[in-house]
Amino acid sequence: MTLPQQHAPVPGPETSGEDRGDPQIERRELGRLLQGLASEMNLLGHDFAASQGLHATDVQALLAVMRGAGPGGSGTAGTEPGARSGTGPDVEAAAVTPGLLREELGITSGAVTAVLDRLERAGHVHRSRDSADRRQVRVHYNPGASRIATAWFTPVAERTDIVRADFTPAELRVVARFLGRMTEELAALRQERRTGAEARPDVRAEARTEAPAEARADVRPDAGPDAAG
Repeated sequence: MTLPQQHAPVPGPETSGEDRGDPQIERRELGRLLQGLASEMNLLGHDFAASQGLHATDVQALLAVMRGAGPGGSGTAGTEPGARSGTGPDVEAAAVTPGLLREELGITSGAVTAVLDRLERAGHVHRSRDSADRRQVRVHYNPGASRIATAWFTPVAERTDIVRADFTPAELRVVARFLGRMTEELAALRQERRTGAEARPDVRAEARTEAPAEARADVRPDAGPDAAG
């Protein structure tokens, strides 16, 4: 996977005497800094995907599965690393379904299947049938796969610790509250826009028509396991 050249990291905020205290400039500057942070996080995800032979959508799906697995990160509680299956209400409650992934990622059922096929081949997840309803598929994060992600993202955590050391606990609490609220509001906006698009088929059709070829390959209904590869 070849990634496009990206701009240099966004510099820190300007604090000239003329700009200081202007609400509009502060709003613009804050927005620019948030966009820079989001861009760098997105590029890290793209690089991880490229290192694993995956796609950006695959990484988003993997993160969703990991979140569904809870703090332990496995979704296969009580099994040994590398186990291919797990059963029981605790394990099933900790796993997500393809339907939930489809809703979160905003892609078709066929595209979800292609994503899960790639993640399963790469050893990151496995699927199982619900013990109460065999028609229901559950997606589990493989505990052994965490070593791959840990090796890649540990330096990110180390850089985070370096930055955290520059702030007091009180300042960090404010930052955490701000980022938490921003995440909530952006998630709400994303859901509102998706709901609006679903209510207007003409908008959805136009979006599909104008989407880049690579993106269309990853979301078409008849996508197979290697459709976007």
